[in-house]
Amino acid sequence: MKLAVPDMISNSYFPAEAAVELGFFKAEGLDVELELIFPVDKAYAALRDGAVDFVGGSAHSAFAAFADFRGAKLLCAQAQGMYWFLVMHADFHAKRGDVSSVKGRSIGAAPWVDKGLRGLLAAAGIDLERDKVKIAPVPGSLDAGVNFGVTAAKALEERKIDGFWANGMGAEVAVRRGIGSVVLDVRRGDGPKPCFNYTAATIATTDALIARAPEEAAAAVRAIVKTQAALKVDVTRAASVGRKLFPASEAALITDLIRRDLPYYDAALSRDFIAGMTAFAKSQGILGGEPAYEQVVAAQFAPLWKND
Repeated sequence: MKLAVPDMISNSYFPAEAAVELGFFKAEGLDVELELIFPVDKAYAALRDGAVDFVGGSAHSAFAAFADFRGAKLLCAQAQGMYWFLVMHADFHAKRGDVSSVKGRSIGAAPWVDKGLRGLLAAAGIDLERDKVKIAPVPGSLDAGVNFGVTAAKALEERKIDGFWANGMGAEVAVRRGIGSVVLDVRRGDGPKPCFNYTAATIATTDALIARAPEEAAAAVRAIVKTQAALKVDVTRAASVGRKLFPASEAALITDLIRRDLPYYDAALSRDFIAGMTAFAKSQGILGGEPAYEQVVAAQFAPLWKND
């Protein structure tokens, strides 16, 4: 079986990566391999077309391939909350929480990831046209095999962009190099409160797989839940995964990043989250209907979200 993630050198989808590399999928009887498919809409298209069995990506991005979530379901969360950071070049001396720092600036963001920033800025009263904010892909980031956050940090260093909206690894690299400062971290309280539920890192599959092999879907949920629990018990296990998947410089950072994320390691998909995510999707014009909770979430697996 194949599990697609849209960014590999990242903490964003680390529970999915660790479930493979630490053997939790295998322990549940699943032979799962990771596949990097960027950007995230292509990962969901691969799921729709049967090229992969699961996607570990941003929940709202499923709308790219599954209109009104028809044909797909979210199985569980990898972690709670919208997980991208707004980082501005250090030369601007932007203060934490100052959304207005984007005015007149160019911000790099990946396709579909950018929708989270667009929604946040609109909620904070920023008008992209009036305030002359340019949001576009980072130069060079659409090449095959590119890991977005690290690429964004490099582009910021080279002054190809003024800031970026990307994962925690990219933010950490930029801050440690002294080239960027974190302005918004939605998970930890920055920005309008509803933005927390705009999206989350989740595991998705198709209705067809659930119907054909419900035991495999259940096994995938158990693997993620057990991975989250194992990392909470011993976060240093993240280092061995980093050494397998990341360049040495990023591998050295992953344990600290995962330690910071552990409070958000909860596999539940609450009704509040789905309501927030679908309202956000409608505001971005990527959802036309009013899907019920059970149309979006494979709720039959909810009892598995707790590690008993």
